[in-house]
Amino acid sequence: MFRIRKHALAATFTLFALGASVSFAQGLPKDGQLADGEISKDELAVILATAQQQLIRLSDEATAEYEAVIRDAEPNMPAAWMLMKDGETVKRINMDSQAEGIPAASRIVMYRAALKSVARKGEINAAAILYTGRLNEETDTEVLVIEHEHRLGVSGNKVIGYEVEGSDISWAEPVTQKKRFQWFYDAKEDDS
Repeated sequence: MFRIRKHALAATFTLFALGASVSFAQGLPKDGQLADGEISKDELAVILATAQQQLIRLSDEATAEYEAVIRDAEPNMPAAWMLMKDGETVKRINMDSQAEGIPAASRIVMYRAALKSVARKGEINAAAILYTGRLNEETDTEVLVIEHEHRLGVSGNKVIGYEVEGSDISWAEPVTQKKRFQWFYDAKEDDS
């Protein structure tokens, strides 16, 4: 059912970021300058490429670390990571002592609040919360969800089916969903 895809997450982030760059670029005037004259199409492309690379770095490191949670026989609890302002350093948020005995859904809310606080202070470039669950009530298909946001305006959820056989994890094709901005910016009311 699933095939092992070592770089599926990175490729998905690449495609997502490229899609985002296309939508941003389509709104630019033909002369290469934004209405306020501050940035050209080429500069915007560099900015979006930077966001893409940073999201790939964040997702790769977070997923690699979270795989131990997926392999563990215990119930999987959510975890969160941040990409710091330097664009290189990835740090895990450790709220385990404060969240002891708290259900997974409540932990996700706690992580969202913590990330919003750090993001609004300008301390990070990107953030991600990883958690697992079932695809739906009628199936036993397990999925990994990666909620992510970048300060440059990229926000989404990756949903990736997986199977664990021994110590190996087989990944299905990821599916990308739009996600309202929550951490770096407030979403507009008409955003879904």
